[in-house]
Amino acid sequence: MSLFSQLTTLIKKDKGVALAVMVRGPVDFFGAKALIPADSASLQPQGPLLEIGLVQEIIADAQALILAGRSATKTYLFQGTEVEIFYDIHRPAPRLIIVGAVHIASDLIHFAKPLGLRTYLVDPRTAFATSERFPHVDEMYPAWPDEALPEIGLTPETSVVVVTHDPKLDDPALKVALPSPAQYVGALGSPKTHAKRVERLLAEGVSPADLDRLHAPIGLNIGGRTPAEIALSIMAEIVAVRNEMPLGQPTTLYKG
Repeated sequence: MSLFSQLTTLIKKDKGVALAVMVRGPVDFFGAKALIPADSASLQPQGPLLEIGLVQEIIADAQALILAGRSATKTYLFQGTEVEIFYDIHRPAPRLIIVGAVHIASDLIHFAKPLGLRTYLVDPRTAFATSERFPHVDEMYPAWPDEALPEIGLTPETSVVVVTHDPKLDDPALKVALPSPAQYVGALGSPKTHAKRVERLLAEGVSPADLDRLHAPIGLNIGGRTPAEIALSIMAEIVAVRNEMPLGQPTTLYKG
């Protein structure tokens, strides 16, 4: 598969990626290109540009620019001559990953859209995770959370919300999300439910520091009772975290 075909595939999947091109330098390498993903775990950097001996510098600069979300031209010294490499950056859109195809997920998707969040719904229960029930979601993942979340990718602009009340689904999702770079991780449930969840996750090796990142009970305290009101409180908390605002006391009364 050509570099451009792979680039197109990564962009369609909304993955962070850089296309690096030498725009000034020796004639033998002028125009040489490299494809550099934000995460080298699933796809290794590749392309003729990486044959010039500046591999580590090019990869490090590309991934830093992906994180910053901006294209740029960088200058390097190669064989005693200055060369310039242009990095064309695609940074993933902010993401909301919802684990659990339950009623509140529909409201979360509804509120996320105007906020510019790309939405993902994860649930292996194909009777619940259907396009008929969730026609407005961007991506549907009928898979177990510990498989789906790494595939989607947990970036620093990712928010993960688990809403199933089922430890078989919620706990694997949290074990992946909490140690990740995800900006926000929240879980639906009462204080009693959360206390039991903490006991389980600690017993399964999740660190106290990672558990401290978990927003639970979830959502800002707006007195919400209906699924739509709780979804609104969750999205408000996500926005507050994104904007680095201090949070009030979270609470939820929704038991669905």
